[in-house]
Amino acid sequence: MSVIKFRRPDGHVYLTAERNRAEGWIHARWSGVQTLETVKEGGLAYVDMLREEPCAKLLNDHSELIGRFTEANEWVAQVWTPMILQAGLRYFAHVLSPGIFGQLSIEDLHQRIGDVFELKMFDDVEEAKQWLRGVGQ
Repeated sequence: MSVIKFRRPDGHVYLTAERNRAEGWIHARWSGVQTLETVKEGGLAYVDMLREEPCAKLLNDHSELIGRFTEANEWVAQVWTPMILQAGLRYFAHVLSPGIFGQLSIEDLHQRIGDVFELKMFDDVEEAKQWLRGVGQ
């Protein structure tokens, strides 16, 4: 497993991206408050990871995310989604944040990109893992 940690200038790790070769996915754990810049940096890191070593599954974990990130959704829909599809992503398991603002942000994003690849939302990381294990076999 290879792990990449992304830090804000204050040292806080806002994203841990872990390639799980045994399971066949990338597990991205977002933490704390996100900005357009952190979403772009993390999103482009996924693209790079997939270009280096194709992987059709992403476990996008917002269980430690705080607040909303709606300002990044336009960039995610217009820029990131075409890039990540070209890099090979097909299955997107999203673990919801406990806060309502993060949930509203992902609902907005789902309306923008939900028909592009298989995107399913979960309240629990283990449920998301189970779903990913069953798709694309």
